[in-house]
Amino acid sequence: MRIEIICTGDEVLTGKIVNTNFSYMSQKLEDVGLAVQWETTVGDNRAELLRAFQLAGQRADAVIVNGGLGPTVDDLSQEIAAQAAGVELVLHEGWLARMEEMFQRRSRIMPPNNRKQAMLPATAEMIDNPVGTACGFAIDIGKGRFFFTPGVPRELRRMLEEQIIPRLLARSGTQTTIYLKRFHSYGLGESHVDALLKGMEDLVPDGSVKLGFRAHYPQLETKLTVRGADMDDVRTKLAPVEHEVRKRLGNFILAEDDETLEGIIIDQLTKRQASLTVVETFTSGQMAARVAPLPGAEAVFRRGTLARSVAEIYRALGLEDPPPTSAITPAMAETVATAARCQTGATHALAVLVDLDEGADRIDFGGTICLAIATAHEVASRCSRIVGGREWVRLGAVEMGLDCLRRYLQGLPVHERIDFEKTDDKP
Repeated sequence: MRIEIICTGDEVLTGKIVNTNFSYMSQKLEDVGLAVQWETTVGDNRAELLRAFQLAGQRADAVIVNGGLGPTVDDLSQEIAAQAAGVELVLHEGWLARMEEMFQRRSRIMPPNNRKQAMLPATAEMIDNPVGTACGFAIDIGKGRFFFTPGVPRELRRMLEEQIIPRLLARSGTQTTIYLKRFHSYGLGESHVDALLKGMEDLVPDGSVKLGFRAHYPQLETKLTVRGADMDDVRTKLAPVEHEVRKRLGNFILAEDDETLEGIIIDQLTKRQASLTVVETFTSGQMAARVAPLPGAEAVFRRGTLARSVAEIYRALGLEDPPPTSAITPAMAETVATAARCQTGATHALAVLVDLDEGADRIDFGGTICLAIATAHEVASRCSRIVGGREWVRLGAVEMGLDCLRRYLQGLPVHERIDFEKTDDKP
């Protein structure tokens, strides 16, 4: 089935808004075995929208249109869809009532212009929006089935996953069950993992398991898309493949499916009835920001200490002697972690200290990262150097710190060579 995605709006066309909706839709469709052949971005112009809809209706079997369903004068999707399909706009009484009820629940009066959102092409199938005022709809234009979706990301995502993808699968004639298994890893690059997993698809000779990757530094997502007659068939095919993935990637797998690194940390600490304090330099407090807001963190997270210099960290922790040198060392990170644990009464303390290169940001700009994990009984530390620019170093420091804590809590080696660090024998 040939699929096209049309994204509308002047802000998207001019780059004032980054079009994350397209990447999300394309990835979700790929995950269920549906490939996108074309992507079109068009502004809020009636003639250009009409041409885009007509062209898509000539070449695509299914079209997802994103945006243009709001109440303002520049929201044109319903009007142009009706024109392209050769039908009139009519009031959908059911959706109008839903909108009025939404406003009443919020003790607000619905503005008159919101009524526009209940005007749909006469032959359209209404598609529910459980979290917003813009309903979606489906209509035939040319030979293609068009699915119109709101531009608000959270509304789009609910509609896509719950209603549009099932319709597309049914339209494509796909009779099989499709399941997506995901592994999240840190420390191995995409090409390295591709080599490690060579021949993985051959474990299921009928070709019903597809291996894919999504790199978003500093993590890598390894995806297994499995097709089967039903979920029992899917599980049978998946079992030997996921076993082999775990075996080959080993300790570098930090989470699976919807799990997150920070969620794993909270879970491990909660099981131990343990607590955590973190100390950070040059990370913008991102370690604390990822851990502290999670459900369950209120019983685990004690304190986050952030400063730009190690000297300020020493003063914040009440360490009387200043750092013995301006260059950070593992011993310095161990001292900081131990002091932070004692000061806050936490069972575990993580300290991540970063010493940046001098000069302008550039591709060979790097930083030394010294981290330590302290408990009442021991202190574990690790030192590494990452190059690639200031932001690359910052993201790497955050991920390395949290991943080393995850490893420590799971009884794994804190120090394993990763692809992103620079060593004497690796230029």
